[in-house]
Amino acid sequence: MQQPKLVSPSPFSEPGFRDLVSGALSPTQPQFDPDSETPSDYDLTPELIPTLARTPLAPAAVLVPIVTHDNVLTILLTQRTAHLKRHAGQIAFPGGRIETTDKDPVAAALRESQEEIGLDPSFVEPMGYLDVYRTQTGFRIYPVVALVSPGFTLTLDPREVDEAFEVPLAFLMDVANHQTASRQWLGAERRFHAMPFEQRYIWGVTAGILKNMHRRLFAE
Repeated sequence: MQQPKLVSPSPFSEPGFRDLVSGALSPTQPQFDPDSETPSDYDLTPELIPTLARTPLAPAAVLVPIVTHDNVLTILLTQRTAHLKRHAGQIAFPGGRIETTDKDPVAAALRESQEEIGLDPSFVEPMGYLDVYRTQTGFRIYPVVALVSPGFTLTLDPREVDEAFEVPLAFLMDVANHQTASRQWLGAERRFHAMPFEQRYIWGVTAGILKNMHRRLFAE
């Protein structure tokens, strides 16, 4: 009697995503070598890398929060306030600078998420790290992928965040929704990743980290 074929769960379900990230994400803080190739704001314009000052990059951490709804996985994102000095009005992951009091980037990402949007760490299960991401504004970012159980409530810090919203993970990991755009920077064209969703324009660091997530987990 022929045995029925086992059907793998969808990677956009909680069981399937757990299987997908098992062994694919770094369980410990990844090392950062400024002279090695690493995802950055210059992925699409490597010719601009020499314009970067050879100075130490400030460490930061962001949470990549995957909300485990019954029928769909979503990524929780924020819309930053318009008056901030850095990345004003942009769409971002919750996160920020790593402080000396933080045990590691996971602790920093959880702390910043609670401070910025009131996300209770008891709802969050860290799964591992994506690659370190280098920004043109002088940061090395440690992205922490985590599963977030539904049922949480958010309290936004109005000094930093205007809004929090969710986007289906399947949409963001579909290469058909990935775009390349450009702007003038220091007299040269700088190209960058973008993933527009409805009325939201996801680009820059956030889109770059999502693109790296696609390469690490979903690219064939």
